[in-house]
Amino acid sequence: MLGTLAGALAVAALAAAPAYADNGHFVTGGGNAAACTDTGTRFECAGKVAGLGGTTFEITATATGTAKVECVNPAGIRVKGQDTEVEVTATSARQQTPHNGQYTFALTSKPAAVPAVPACPNPLWTAKVLDVTFTTATLTLSVDNATAAETTVDVG
Repeated sequence: MLGTLAGALAVAALAAAPAYADNGHFVTGGGNAAACTDTGTRFECAGKVAGLGGTTFEITATATGTAKVECVNPAGIRVKGQDTEVEVTATSARQQTPHNGQYTFALTSKPAAVPAVPACPNPLWTAKVLDVTFTTATLTLSVDNATAAETTVDVG
């Protein structure tokens, strides 16, 4: 009987103990929730992740938008180009997991770029992105090279 009681208490203690296993996730709600902003030809995302239990992690943000393009011919004449859909990415690069399992991030993408074709009349023209209207961004948290969490946010 005493052995059964001790076993039951051990199971109850384990059930009540905090979970230290890897449970990486994006913090939602409040000032730490992921948010992204459109900054012209780039976008920025900031927020917080928690539950990091692996050895390394990486945060990647990918946003799709419509690029307003200007085309320049070899003589230097500028004309309106064809609006083109672009996909732009920002990353934290691989980071060591902090001891408290939480990380506040701020990511800035590289400027959007488009090929001359189909935005311009032919490959001899140079395409210049004037502005991009981003709509949503998908943020992915990878822990030890495996996807742990993903969220989609509006780009404001």
